[in-house]
Amino acid sequence: MILAEEEAERRKKSEERHEEELLQQLESYPEQKLNKEDVFRVAEMVNEYQGKIKVYLREQQEKKDSRIDRLADRVALFGGSWWFILAIAIIILIWILWNQITGRDTLFYLSFSLSCLSIFSAPFILMSQNRQAAKDKQEQMLHTAIDYKAEQENLEIKRMLERIDERIRQLELYMADEHIRELTRHQHGGRAAGKRSS
Repeated sequence: MILAEEEAERRKKSEERHEEELLQQLESYPEQKLNKEDVFRVAEMVNEYQGKIKVYLREQQEKKDSRIDRLADRVALFGGSWWFILAIAIIILIWILWNQITGRDTLFYLSFSLSCLSIFSAPFILMSQNRQAAKDKQEQMLHTAIDYKAEQENLEIKRMLERIDERIRQLELYMADEHIRELTRHQHGGRAAGKRSS
């Protein structure tokens, strides 16, 4: 038991060390090219981070939930299932058959029972839908924040690429100017040498 815990602790420290090394490599990225394994590790870290945020949001939402909220979720889950439809259909069928066999006219009680069922289940279903809408809103905000961050990073990369492109253009112009100067020097040097020899 203790060995397993020590092994887990060593593995965790090793992963943290690998993450720190990767972050240092990313910081020096312009000088060093990342290999496929590093890119995979970065993608894995991002996905894990997003997963941790979602789990945290779910935990916070569950802490806010009361017993009634959880009951509403269970009622909505059962009320929106095929088992519920099947159970109601069987109950109604049995009620009608029993009504015909006994000769009693108790369809009023069936109607009243179904009305009561819908009266009490509707608020639970609405409560559950409202809670789900709040969860969806939180998740949408998370996705929006991630998308915004990715957009900012893309814009920064675009700016960097534009700066690199501008530097390349400047270097090309400088090299072209140097090449022209070199050619003119050779031409002037060749003429001067030709004039001296004649």
